[in-house]
Amino acid sequence: MVDRIGDIWGTRTPFGRGEKWPVRVDQKLADGLGEDDVDRWVQSACTLCSNGCACDIAVKDGRMVGVLGRAIDTVNHGRLGPKGLFGSWQGMSNGDRLTRPLIRIGGELVETDWDTAMSRIVERSRQLLADKGPLSHAFYTSGQLFLEEYYALAILGKAGIGTPHMDGNTRLCTATAAAAMKESFGADGQPGSYADIDECDAMFLFGHNMAETQTVLWARVLDRIAGPDRPRIVCIDPRETEVARVADVHLAVRPGTNQALMNGLIRELFMNGWIDEAYIAAHTIGVDRLRAVVEPWTPDAVAETCGVSVDDVREAAQIFGTSARVLSTVLQGFYQSAQATAASCQVNNMHLLRGKLGAPGSGVLQMNGQPTAQNNRECGADGDLPGFRNWENSEHVRELATLWDVDISIIAHQAPPTHAMQIFQYVEQGNIEFLWISATNPAISMPELERIRAILGQENVFLVVQDLYLTETALFADVVLPAAGWGEKTGTFTNADRTVHLSDKAVEPPREARSDLDIFLDYSARMNFRTNSGAPLLDWAGPEDGFRAWQDCSRGRPCDYTGITYTRLRGGSGIPWPCNDEHPEGTVRLYGDGVFATEPDDCETFGHDLLTGASAGEQAFRALETHGRAVFKAAPYAPPSEEPDADFPLRYTTGRTAYQFHTRTRTGRARQLNNAAPSAWLEISVLDAGRLDIVEGDTVRVTSRRGALVVPARVSNVREGTVFAPFHYGYWDSGRPGPDGHPTAANELTMTEWDPVSKQPLFKNAAVRVEKVADGTGPSPAPTTAASRPADSGGVPVTVGGPDAEAHESTSPIKLPAVAPEQGN
Repeated sequence: MVDRIGDIWGTRTPFGRGEKWPVRVDQKLADGLGEDDVDRWVQSACTLCSNGCACDIAVKDGRMVGVLGRAIDTVNHGRLGPKGLFGSWQGMSNGDRLTRPLIRIGGELVETDWDTAMSRIVERSRQLLADKGPLSHAFYTSGQLFLEEYYALAILGKAGIGTPHMDGNTRLCTATAAAAMKESFGADGQPGSYADIDECDAMFLFGHNMAETQTVLWARVLDRIAGPDRPRIVCIDPRETEVARVADVHLAVRPGTNQALMNGLIRELFMNGWIDEAYIAAHTIGVDRLRAVVEPWTPDAVAETCGVSVDDVREAAQIFGTSARVLSTVLQGFYQSAQATAASCQVNNMHLLRGKLGAPGSGVLQMNGQPTAQNNRECGADGDLPGFRNWENSEHVRELATLWDVDISIIAHQAPPTHAMQIFQYVEQGNIEFLWISATNPAISMPELERIRAILGQENVFLVVQDLYLTETALFADVVLPAAGWGEKTGTFTNADRTVHLSDKAVEPPREARSDLDIFLDYSARMNFRTNSGAPLLDWAGPEDGFRAWQDCSRGRPCDYTGITYTRLRGGSGIPWPCNDEHPEGTVRLYGDGVFATEPDDCETFGHDLLTGASAGEQAFRALETHGRAVFKAAPYAPPSEEPDADFPLRYTTGRTAYQFHTRTRTGRARQLNNAAPSAWLEISVLDAGRLDIVEGDTVRVTSRRGALVVPARVSNVREGTVFAPFHYGYWDSGRPGPDGHPTAANELTMTEWDPVSKQPLFKNAAVRVEKVADGTGPSPAPTTAASRPADSGGVPVTVGGPDAEAHESTSPIKLPAVAPEQGN
């Protein structure tokens, strides 16, 4: 038995390049239960990070009592991370689950029945549509629903109401991934595969703390590192993460300077001839402008701007330029920072310059931060058009109108879809008066929280919240709907490398809780949304009907699902899209033929100016004559809008810990996980702590121009001049929607600013000051197992899970039924 709290990544199973990653099956059952006690196993996949690890749920007496990694699956080969082992079923079974609808009466939320709650919603919705039209309505959703639920939401919003005001919290974590791939390749969709870890000679992790954000994927990297032909690792991160500790080169850049670094790395590729001229000529356009933009960025210029070593810049470029197989991964360190889309496009450009796409070991993974963010983007619940269609292409809009049998005029496409930051601004201004939030908690996850709380609390907005628990956001709602969650409903979801999994219903939801799909279908029926032929707009009987409808929508598009069925997904591994007649087994990698999704009639976007966000427009894009070639997008470096000064001398950045997920709605209720990281902290460098007379565990106040944070200090190995706070911690466990004098939410300090192209908020860039306010009574609550470990471990207890955090690991599959039961209903 292994303590998988203290040992996040588990036992090593080394393997060499080109070999198959060995199977290691991880299992956790409720205390006192053994395998023989389990009544049945139900197929699923973990939804507590974007990795999408396949698993089976143990059921006993109608309750979820355990989880087992699925050995046959290509994503995880049987492994599960700490959140999957200790937060999946455990995070669903807490006694404070929402089980009945709530409505606000006399300023208080009180229980009611479904008919009363839905009648209130429908009455207000109809009144606003009649009085003010569809622009009065907005929907803000998550990266944690199922594909079928996103597609239902997209249809009722776009073809039922006709509002452009639809987005998800995917805007906060993954919008730049989509934007960068659209700009470079013509459409969303990861070119690479997790299997490229097995084949690569070098890995670059751009702002991606994989060791904590995707623990099972990092276990795969660790097993390659432990093997006979270790790939070289380059880490770009201001903190000394576990990735940095094993890296050959660690570029600890100043937050906000990513674009300067990327311009310099690309200049080195040009200067040293580490480019594939034939590939560039045959498969790309725009290389001359790229060369001109990066020309000023010598290694010395990069070093001065980014605060890194000249030699490290040169060595990183040399590793990229001379390795036969290179894999790059990108995440929030780029996506949530200044010039997010521009810097992420430069990662794509590096691979295009060397022709390193679409082959084993060579690719790009513009990662997701959430388990089903990919589906939100595919289905259009984030505002984009379903099936990676282009809102500026009238024929694409016409396709949807025909598919849904509605007038084209109802589908809003006269202007860009409204992104999340604008949605909340329109609520603030009184233009949106009906806001429906599902499975997300903006009262903690959005930037500048004091402003967000004021917006959610406005009397003029009718707020609907559907969730598992009474979150900080739900405390502001007019109607709260109890949702079914993981293991309590059936549906599909797609992970960060396009692999589609099925999660079957294992148990009934508590009392009156309903699936998000059932809630959306009920709303659509009560609103009497109809097609032109008079049929119900959403006439699905259940999730499989929704999946079939989605197949029709995806047909012929880059994310083609027509070859995937529930039957094919049961009993085996997930399947990567596109999967159709041409690719009946799915598609592991994209663009191996050098043909990209940039044909003007098919592409998802006509492109944007990376500095201003202005759309290039159809005429200008057609003039490029792309003919299926990738586009080199370039932009000069521009400093962050808020830099340190005399009043706010430190750079502030936020991120994750391995033990918590988002705003802790589930993981904060899982005992082993919450014990490992129970409350908020601030990381500060040894030198900065010394200057400010701060020692480990002291209480500090962190202040920006927008708010303050008062938490214990962890003196760590973050770079000098930068401080870090985890963004998970809010106020729900105190029963409050806000700080009430005790601010612990990292986003009290962050700013209302976003990338011009992806519209993703810039959580990584703020200027702050730090001051000690009280002596510590002991070490900070930060874990010691990963990036948050103390610079000096003396006197800081090591984070361990104890006996109840032990998990079974087996290098040979545990004996179970070969195929999970088809239904758990």
